[in-house]
Amino acid sequence: MGEFFNLNNKFFQGLSKLIDCIIISALWLFCCIPVITTFYVAWQSVAVPGWIICWATSFLAGPATTALYYTVNKVIRHGRSYMWREYWHGFRSNFKQSAAAMLILFGVCVFMGIDCYIMYQMAVAGEKSGTLYIVFLVFIALLVVLGIYLFPYMARFENSLKQSFKNAALIAVANLPWSLLLLVILLAAVLLTWIMPPLAVILPAGYMLAANLILEKIFRKYMSEEDIAAEEERNQEFYN
Repeated sequence: MGEFFNLNNKFFQGLSKLIDCIIISALWLFCCIPVITTFYVAWQSVAVPGWIICWATSFLAGPATTALYYTVNKVIRHGRSYMWREYWHGFRSNFKQSAAAMLILFGVCVFMGIDCYIMYQMAVAGEKSGTLYIVFLVFIALLVVLGIYLFPYMARFENSLKQSFKNAALIAVANLPWSLLLLVILLAAVLLTWIMPPLAVILPAGYMLAANLILEKIFRKYMSEEDIAAEEERNQEFYN
């Protein structure tokens, strides 16, 4: 019975990580409120000005997502440091680059999305050229996959914006089966949140934790032995 109330047992450790996931998800949602709000308005209105405003507010989602991965990897996965401090450290340290990356990525997605919608309406009207909306859907999916790698890459490695885009794209293509799985996991998380909105308090961190398990194995293939050894030593020093 005394073992159950031991704060170091697996039950309380798991409960602590669950609470951390909820708090991290809340921090991510808080930072993304502007783009979530404008996205909903633009989706309902289906108007180009609405999507332009949505794009303009999307920049905060970049550093928020980079910080989410950084914190999940460092605090949730490896139990190092403190959640609140690490989240805002990851947010500030990658702000300019990840904000610019989100504006570029989301801007292209919005452009493709508008074209996709126009082509789809043409297809519904019976025009053969309208079937091109499928091509735009594929391009949007590829951009989402790029984003799945890009922001975690920025959280883990220091590079120029151009090089980060290039490396993330190359890694995504070189690990295509994993990329497809990560896309499916993301779509499942979005669908679950759409069906059951209260899950938004846990799914952002939950998805990122699942993605982290895959992405860290992939990233290690592109790290030098010295970098891997140094990281393992940092983790071991914290546990000791």
